[in-house]
Amino acid sequence: MVLPQKQVNLLNQNYTMDYQLICSDIDGTLLNKDRELSQATINTIQALKNQIPFVLISSRMPEAMRHLQKQLSIENQPLIAYNGGLVLDQEQVLSSTEISLTQVEKILEYNQEHLGVHLSLYQEDDWFVPRMDYWAEREYRNTKVEPQVLGNNKVLKKWTKTRFGAHKIMCMGEEEKMNQLFNFLTENLGEELHLYRSKPTYIEIAPKQISKLTAIDLLLAEKYQLQRQQVMAFGDNYNDLEMLKNVGMGVAVENAKPEVKLVANATTTNAKEDGVANYLRSQFLKHL
Repeated sequence: MVLPQKQVNLLNQNYTMDYQLICSDIDGTLLNKDRELSQATINTIQALKNQIPFVLISSRMPEAMRHLQKQLSIENQPLIAYNGGLVLDQEQVLSSTEISLTQVEKILEYNQEHLGVHLSLYQEDDWFVPRMDYWAEREYRNTKVEPQVLGNNKVLKKWTKTRFGAHKIMCMGEEEKMNQLFNFLTENLGEELHLYRSKPTYIEIAPKQISKLTAIDLLLAEKYQLQRQQVMAFGDNYNDLEMLKNVGMGVAVENAKPEVKLVANATTTNAKEDGVANYLRSQFLKHL
C-alpha cells in the first residue's frame, strides 16, 4: 500500500528519535540569502548538538566549512568535504580520494588548447587559481577562503613532485564554453569522473568512486556504528540525490531541484527562510 506523501511525513514524525545522525549540505540548503548561517539556524543546531551529531557535508573544501562549524559549535564533529572526496574527523583523515594526475593533465591540456576557461584546482586545504579573475573573486566572496594564485601547469608540476592529485577541479566560464567542456569530459572521462553542473556556468569534477553517500557510509561504519535508516539528511541539488534517497529521512528544502524533491521523504521551507532549522525544530525541538 502506497501512502500519500503528507501521510508518510506524518508517520515519520512519530519516529523522530530513531534518527541518531544529521547531515546537511551547505550551499542552497543551510545558508540564508546572504550565504551565511542565520541566528535561528545557529540556535537550533546548538540546541541539538549534544543529543544528535550534526555533520556538514559539501562540495566545499574543509577550510570553507570550518568557520561554519565554529559558529555552530560543532568543531568536534567530522567534516565531509569535496562531495565525499575527503572525510575528516577533526585532524584525522578518515578517507581521501583524488583525481589522478593523468586525468588532471588531460583536462588542463584540453582547456588550454581549446577554451581557456577558469580552472580552480583543490587539494585538501589548498585552493589554486590561475589568476584573481571574476570567477575567483566570486568564489572568494562565497566561501570566505582566499586562494593561492598559481598557474594550472605550475600546480600540476608541484603535485607531480609530491604525487598529490586533485580532490576537486572547479571549471567556471561562459555557458557555451562550459557546454563544450562538459561534452569533452563526458566523452573522454565520463566513466572515470563525476561531472556535476551546479550552474550552467560551473562544472565540478570529482572522482567517480565517491559521493556524499559513500562518505556517510564510512562514518556510520567507522565512527558511529549506525545504519543508514538512522540518518536524517538535508539537501537541494543533484549531488544530494543519492544521499537523500538512501538515508532514513531525506529532506529537501523548498528551493531544491524538482528531481531532488521527488526522491526526498519530506520538503521543508526555502533555505533562505531557515528551512533546515524549521524542520529540525518541528521534529526535535517543538518547544522552541
